[in-house]
Amino acid sequence: MAVKFGTSGLRGLSTELAGSVSALYSTAFARFLLDQGLATPGSPVVVAQDFRPSSPEIAATVMAALKRAGLTPIDCGPIPTPALALYGGKINAAGIMVTGSHIPADRNGIKFYRAGEEITKADEAAITALADTLSGDVVANKVEAGRGENQEQAATELFLARNTAILPASTLKGLRIGIYQHSTVARDMMVTVFEHYGAQVFPLGRSEQFIPVDTEAVSDETIRLLAEWSNALSLDAIVSTDGDGDRPLVADEHGRPLRGDFLGLIATRFLGAKVAVTPVTSNSGLEAAGGFEVVRTRVGSPFVIAAMEEALAAGKSGVIGFEANGGLMLGSPFTIGSVTLKALPTRDSFLPALAVLGTAARAGQSLSALATTYRLPIALSDRLEDFAVERSTALMAHLRASADNLSSFVAPLGQVKSVSDIDGLRVTLADDSVVHFRPSGNAPEMRCYVEAPDQTTAEALLAKGLKTLAGWQPTA
Repeated sequence: MAVKFGTSGLRGLSTELAGSVSALYSTAFARFLLDQGLATPGSPVVVAQDFRPSSPEIAATVMAALKRAGLTPIDCGPIPTPALALYGGKINAAGIMVTGSHIPADRNGIKFYRAGEEITKADEAAITALADTLSGDVVANKVEAGRGENQEQAATELFLARNTAILPASTLKGLRIGIYQHSTVARDMMVTVFEHYGAQVFPLGRSEQFIPVDTEAVSDETIRLLAEWSNALSLDAIVSTDGDGDRPLVADEHGRPLRGDFLGLIATRFLGAKVAVTPVTSNSGLEAAGGFEVVRTRVGSPFVIAAMEEALAAGKSGVIGFEANGGLMLGSPFTIGSVTLKALPTRDSFLPALAVLGTAARAGQSLSALATTYRLPIALSDRLEDFAVERSTALMAHLRASADNLSSFVAPLGQVKSVSDIDGLRVTLADDSVVHFRPSGNAPEMRCYVEAPDQTTAEALLAKGLKTLAGWQPTA
């Protein structure tokens, strides 16, 4: 797996990223900041990391490279990605987050930030071009451990202050909420935030070994754990995040995970947003939910953020973005009561979790009851791991080559009614159910998304979709 930019940041095997590659790209990022006037010599750059085993080494290499390039690294330690972005915005500093998010521990990644916001796809291309020109530079590739002034406490306090002002202090009083801590950097902050709102909090499943939690394709083992905890402790909800704390996982009182795009819908209503930007993989029922404009994009936060910026440039206000993984982005400021939340154009896991729990609490409803009030199609997704990039590329080329190829491939699932090619291939079948095939932008995986009118039909369609993918092999 070669190191490359995916749907969100630079990704690769840990053994590939550690050492000279992380030094090279950090140097390229520093040159980019200086060339673009986004930093001057000596400017601070905030750096944070997740808990995967390779992250401390990569973070140290990153800080040493930044210092050699003439910038001042600020060590924010293991904190959530949105906390890093928020702090960077406050002190007007660019940032680097060392994280592989939800992917396995043998892989890792680096996310780059302007002051308080993610870089764009154009920025990624510029950094890659600089890395190419620097690839033979001994200094750029020099591997050494670096340190920076530790400002973890200040970054943590700023993020907690933001998230303890979203709801009235007693909103969740009387609720029993589990926090699935596993190895997420958000695990202790989540306990603090939910206790602040009056909930009785139960920390669960804390692990010193890294556990990859994908909030968009929740594993069977995770689902089993959530159900067992919910039943044993009579919980009203279980809340968690992925490894770097920018994607939420919220399960109802039965331990059943709520869809991330449902969380986005509730957050949109909670904030009174006027424009919701979301990828094509989010539930197709969002448009019918009414009350706000929906803009569709390709998968990946850079595409969502770009569309939010376009909406703002067009004079629109109340702009929000979210993905099917639940990550929520604020394109503009929002006022809740007497509190104004500043724009935060990067994924956040805390606000959507608080929005859905606060909405249910105010209505006196359980999370499952709240979900049934919205008649969205049943949307499911899963992935095939270890699906080589070359294989997925060949498959997508085959399906795009002709209508006959696509029709033949999906024949076990149904007849093709229409096709969208925004990102992967999203096929609406004759019965109006949907199946969407898309190679992952972060790992050698093939993703399958489906929509159907009921749970049983959706589960059957997803199983058939995965089986169809698994059975395909390129012809010689």
